[in-house]
Amino acid sequence: MGMPGGWELFAIILVIVLLFGGKKIPELAKGLGKGIKDFKKAVNEDDEPAEVAKKADAKELEAKVEDTVTEAKDTKNA
Repeated sequence: MGMPGGWELFAIILVIVLLFGGKKIPELAKGLGKGIKDFKKAVNEDDEPAEVAKKADAKELEAKVEDTVTEAKDTKNA
């Protein structure tokens, strides 16, 4: 069962127009587009705190490595 052909697609569109009417279809499309936009925005907002936390963890790890290297040099020189 593949994609609908030309006549099948035309029949589907015709049924949708008859059910919802010409004025209601643009409103439905607008609502669908707004919903998708809000969903993408929410997904991106959820990812941002994780990225900030990863950067903070990386900086903390880098600081620990620098401290360890400094301690090793001090121990070697003493």
